[in-house]
Formats: sequence, structure tokens, C-alpha cells
Amino acid sequence: MKNLIFAFFFAMISTAAFGQKKEMTYQLSSHILDVSKGMPAPGVTIKLEKYNEKTKVWSYVDEKVTDKSGRVPNFLPNDKSNLGIYKLIYLTSDYFKKMKEESFYPWVEVVFELKDSEHYHVPITLSAYGYSTYRGN
Repeated sequence: MKNLIFAFFFAMISTAAFGQKKEMTYQLSSHILDVSKGMPAPGVTIKLEKYNEKTKVWSYVDEKVTDKSGRVPNFLPNDKSNLGIYKLIYLTSDYFKKMKEESFYPWVEVVFELKDSEHYHVPITLSAYGYSTYRGN
């Protein structure tokens, strides 16, 4: 009987240890820094689209909102291939309206290509009358 209880207990621990969900990882992240304030830009909607080279058409992939640190860490799960040309569309107009500021760009589009399975970070520095982008890490 002791052996049966021990075996059952061991089986339960093994199931719990190996049955835990693997944490999801993502290939693409973004960050917005409002350089006019020297602060992150929270609450900005970012849309992600993918370009179909055969049809020459952009298709919707996902949409997220920047968190309090101006970040979206979780575009494109790593559980499949994400190779291709993408576009992040930062909907900046509402952000500046909330700040009671006029702005020149109602949105910012950044087009880039994922050529491998490495992590890509696409940040922008933003002000009401300008922006800049680069490939971060």
C-alpha cells in the first residue's frame, strides 16, 4: 500500500512539473518615447499589418495599445514562422489630442522586413512635429 501511495504521489508531482505551460515568447516588440516630454507615450494604439508580395495587399495581423511605459512587448508569437514585410501603424493623433496638443502626423507608418527568427524591436521617438525610428534590441 505504501508503494502504491508513493507511486501515486510521484506521478502527481511529475505531471505537475512537466505539464506546466511553456511561457509564450514573441518576435516583435515596440516602444514609443515622447521626446518632447522625455517620457514614454502610454495609450497609443499600434496596428500591425503584413504585406502579401503576390497580391500587393496589406492585411491586418494585430492591434495593441502601449502600456504605461510606452511599450508593446507581444507582437508575433514565436510558435510559427513570421518571415515577411510588415508595417507598424502608430495612431498618434488621439495621443496628442489627449495631451491637448496639435500634431502634424495623425499616424506614423514604419515598414520593415523580418528575414530571420531573431527578436525585432521597433521603437520610435515622437514629438508633435516629428518622429524617428530604428531597429532596437
